[in-house]
Amino acid sequence: MSAARLEANLVPMRRTADVGFAIGVALILAILFVPIPALLLDIALSLSVSLSILILMVSLWIEKPLDFSAFPLVLLITTMLRLALNVATTRLILTHGHEGTHAAGNMVGGFADLVMGGDFVIGAVVFAILLTVNFIVISKGATRIAEVGARFTLDAIPGKQMAIDAELSAGTIDEKEARSRRLELEQESAFFGAMDGASKFVRGDAIAGLIITFINSFGGIIIGVTRHGLDVTKSADTFIKLTVGDGLVTQIPALIVSLAAGLLVSKGGNKGTVEQAIMHQLGGYPRALMMASAMLGFMAVLPGLPFLPFAIISLAFGSFGVMAISKKTKAVSAVQETKRQADEARDVESQASAKNMLRVPEIELKLGRQLSSTMLMAQADLAQRVAKMRKKFAQQYGFVIPEIKVTDDLTLGAKQYSILVHGTLVADFELRPGEVMVMTAGKDLPNVPGDAMKEPAFGLDAMWVPEMFGAELRNAGFSPIDGSSVMLTHLSEVVRNNLALLLSYRDLRSIIDTLEPEYKKLMDEIVPGLLSFSTLQAVLKLLLSERVSIRNLHQILEAVAEIAPHARKPDTVVEHVRTRIAQQICGDVSESGTLRVLRIGTPWDAVFMQALKRDNKGEVIEFDIEPRQLEKFVADATQTIKKQLDIGLSFAVSCSPETRPYVRMVIDRVFPNLPVLSHLEVSKALKIELLGAIA
Repeated sequence: MSAARLEANLVPMRRTADVGFAIGVALILAILFVPIPALLLDIALSLSVSLSILILMVSLWIEKPLDFSAFPLVLLITTMLRLALNVATTRLILTHGHEGTHAAGNMVGGFADLVMGGDFVIGAVVFAILLTVNFIVISKGATRIAEVGARFTLDAIPGKQMAIDAELSAGTIDEKEARSRRLELEQESAFFGAMDGASKFVRGDAIAGLIITFINSFGGIIIGVTRHGLDVTKSADTFIKLTVGDGLVTQIPALIVSLAAGLLVSKGGNKGTVEQAIMHQLGGYPRALMMASAMLGFMAVLPGLPFLPFAIISLAFGSFGVMAISKKTKAVSAVQETKRQADEARDVESQASAKNMLRVPEIELKLGRQLSSTMLMAQADLAQRVAKMRKKFAQQYGFVIPEIKVTDDLTLGAKQYSILVHGTLVADFELRPGEVMVMTAGKDLPNVPGDAMKEPAFGLDAMWVPEMFGAELRNAGFSPIDGSSVMLTHLSEVVRNNLALLLSYRDLRSIIDTLEPEYKKLMDEIVPGLLSFSTLQAVLKLLLSERVSIRNLHQILEAVAEIAPHARKPDTVVEHVRTRIAQQICGDVSESGTLRVLRIGTPWDAVFMQALKRDNKGEVIEFDIEPRQLEKFVADATQTIKKQLDIGLSFAVSCSPETRPYVRMVIDRVFPNLPVLSHLEVSKALKIELLGAIA
């Protein structure tokens, strides 16, 4: 059958169901006013009991309360049905009660005989107990839970709406999922609000049942005595039996529906059926079951207490505890096995995936064939030294550099290694296994055989010397350096020169997450109100490009907050930040509290000032220096700086604040590791030693 034909056949069925439901509601109202025979009343009472049992079973098996969102409507209809049937039975009892206990139908008479056993006092007591349980315990508790649930559900709606909007904005969920969650939230609030009101039906039903019972009892006795000539005892026995039977046949379904309502609103945040929620939580603690088993076993052997019941229950609890322990162990093993299989599948997939080939390591050290086999023997030592290097960088510069991937590359020379940053070759060098390196810059050459070369990290003069001459080199005052130390020093210097490239968006987010709450608030004021996040990242990258540590991020953020309302260009912001953290910058450059400075002479400072082109607002828009003057400055600077480097001193170049970025740009081409400070950045807390001037 086609879908269109099936839909066409379903439309008349839906209309018939709508009409049938309306007729049913009309019949319930008709029962209140129209007398019905005992046979139809038995059918209607059987239907009431059956519906209450069905409602209880559905309440036990639903996964969550919202799955039975029609419960308030069902509760209203079943309550009206019971009240209508109560009125109908009252009419029959008062009309034909003198004929016997089955005058109001077999349902009422059957309940009267079954529960009372021929004594209406027993029935009255049982009815009173059922009424008390329903009215005071179940319905009152369910009403209170519904009230609190409705209040907290309505109070939580704004927060849940904001959470849905936040997830939608972050891209965690799509628009369709957001609409589904909002609809579920609306249905949940409407359901608990309706349950708050519908729970009053249960209490009202219990009160009405109590009132109708008293009316039936006293009214029936009076009618039996005055209308049918029965004595008081006979009239009381007959009509109270019928009244209690009527009360039982209506209160038992009411009690069942009240229990269903209590189960429904008591589920709260538990997912799954009632059996699953209870058994999972009660049976999920094996130690509790074992302790309960032990206590019940102790109670079984106490004198005066029945042995068999306690012993059986103790044995059952102990068995459940052993089963729970075994089940928990199997579950843990299954989870571990599933995780292991998932990890293996993920590894296989990542190795076979084409996407994995597109992932470029941020830092990669490639080794030639011979170096790879040599380093493989000392792999643990190499990994430990790399980890120490990363830790040192984190302490020194304020962020953790990425993992360093070490691989072998057969395309390299056997003794060669290369260093790549973001997949781009940055540096390479060829080691000599079995030889050590000694630095000869500013020293006389050692009296041992060797080959002169340039050290890879700093470009200083050095020699390769056979390892057998290590003792002679130490006696001569040299410090032999093994090949792995040469490689790691070179790697460290390459990383230091590329810190700006290694500070990623993810790294900056991680750093900000570790800030104190007060500085997180300051961060919220800066971004995005004053600067964009990418601009702030550019500022930090510019600092790192000159090897300025960002470990004191709170000071940097304070400096950025000062200048951001007035200037938003990263270059301008950086210059202001540098003046605010001048003490840190000078402290990193100085030695033993002394800062050695090589300043730019006045003539060259004037040349750089004249090369700055400004707009009408006085802001620098261009740096225009004649090529001949630039070449002359580079020559003068190289000559002066090289003299100081040959001596082995650490120092900084100083110049005016306006020209500092451009002096740094020029000097960086020749001496990339030489710090350039402005006069405003020279800290007063240090002793200044002037080495001379570039003039």
